[in-house]
Amino acid sequence: MKKYIAEMTGTMVLVLMGCGSAVFAGNLAGTVGAGVGTIGVALAFGLSVVAMAYAIGGISGCHINPAITLGVYLSGRMKGKDAAMYMVFQVIGAVIGSALLYALIATGAHDGPTSTGSNSFGEGETAQAFLAEAVFTFIFVLVALGATDPKKGAGSLAGLAIGLTLTLVHIVCIPITGTSVNPARSIGPALFEGGIALSQLWLFIVAPFVGAALSALVWNYLGKEE
Repeated sequence: MKKYIAEMTGTMVLVLMGCGSAVFAGNLAGTVGAGVGTIGVALAFGLSVVAMAYAIGGISGCHINPAITLGVYLSGRMKGKDAAMYMVFQVIGAVIGSALLYALIATGAHDGPTSTGSNSFGEGETAQAFLAEAVFTFIFVLVALGATDPKKGAGSLAGLAIGLTLTLVHIVCIPITGTSVNPARSIGPALFEGGIALSQLWLFIVAPFVGAALSALVWNYLGKEE
């Protein structure tokens, strides 16, 4: 049970810090040059992963992302029951993080945020959004699988490698979809925001899972002993 609670806690922190940076610090009151911008939001997500990797990595492996869990499962590193429970608790954690963020928005005097940091794409951009989420999830999960490989991985530096990769992915993908590459991260905010975020949610679940499955397929080939 401890590893499930660890995944829930880690995903809660990821959503609260990552989405919180976009909501509260991304663009302060629309002032030009104010706020942390794309780089700052990307770093918030990446640093959240790094922090949680060293906090709970020794307990659960710090997936905090159903796409990574799927990749790990398809790579034969965990059982189906554990994978399913990981995903359930990751979504619960994302909902808790979004609830805390919603509470901060609803009870504060800040006039900037209008959402809880949900993902979305414009009309006629479905194909672009799907391709972006699938490709960038593929890259992210591939790095995660390689960095955490028992024999070929990065050891104690795995958390840093994965966090920096997530930062890089956000820098490129934020203008396209706001960057998900994590179904739980999208589910939490969408449940509180509703509307377009909820109607487009399917893409931010399906596309990352497609990318994760492809990354597992590639890593199963690359990481296999000759």
